[in-house]
Amino acid sequence: MKTVALIIFDGVRAFDYAVVTEVWGPHLAPHVPTPLSELRICAPNQRPIRLTCGLRHTPAWGLDALAESDLIIVPGLEKPSAPPPRRVITALRAAYERGTPIASLCGGAFVLAEAGLLDGRTATTHWAVADQLAQRYPAIAVNPQVLFVGDGQVWTSAGVAAGIDMCLHLIRQSHGQRTAAALARAMVTAPHRAGGQAQFITTPIPLEQPHTDDPITRVCKTVLTSLDKRWTVADMARSALMAERTFTRRFSEATGTTPLRWLLTQRVLLAQELLEDSDQSIEDIARRCGFGSATSFRQHFQRQLCTSPTDYRRTFRG
Repeated sequence: MKTVALIIFDGVRAFDYAVVTEVWGPHLAPHVPTPLSELRICAPNQRPIRLTCGLRHTPAWGLDALAESDLIIVPGLEKPSAPPPRRVITALRAAYERGTPIASLCGGAFVLAEAGLLDGRTATTHWAVADQLAQRYPAIAVNPQVLFVGDGQVWTSAGVAAGIDMCLHLIRQSHGQRTAAALARAMVTAPHRAGGQAQFITTPIPLEQPHTDDPITRVCKTVLTSLDKRWTVADMARSALMAERTFTRRFSEATGTTPLRWLLTQRVLLAQELLEDSDQSIEDIARRCGFGSATSFRQHFQRQLCTSPTDYRRTFRG
């Protein structure tokens, strides 16, 4: 992913603009290539663009730069229901026809919807405007529960921090787990929240705290240090000194996902690191990550990342 284009026009949310420039712009942190891609901030014309919070930005690129981009991002809007510039809609449709991946943050999904890029697809947006998106564009399967979702070449994300999660996921796809994790540390954010996690998380687990009496956090830390063990929900509940039903409910409230989905995500993440950084065989990595067999490992890895462990290693081996 050599070139990333961020489309802006009047009313774009300053936070979403900042997220994209932080993820794909220059970094001071070690172990993060800087910049990861050439970021081109594009607009229908090159006059100063009014962002929210009174900020302004004068873009250096016009919409013709989208033709040379490997990824196009549409940020959220101050008023998602406001009609976007027709030139933006036309440019997005042309980019889609060329096969360019396109992603939106928060209410930017309304722009993709107006361009017809979400028809027949599953998409998400901020929960507060999800019903509005579904009612206005009935051809879209709106899922207001998840953090982000990819359907074909189009990605949509929920509000605020979910945009960071989606951006890090796209970095992970294009640059590997090590770079995504290093970037997350540089941004002081969670290294991985799967797209299927819920937008509503009641009591997030404080995994970064060195000492805590929270039983869910203790279990998560224990599991992360022994992923080779064949953990079950019953095992985790016993470790938390809870009934299994109570543990499952508390875990979902803390993480936005189920214990087994969380466990599978952590195993795949560890497998990505080992594939990038070690010479261990596929069979050894499968055992180290708790998949039980190389066949099971390949199946879960393919299902979650849409590629095989061997192809992933070939792509991201440092």
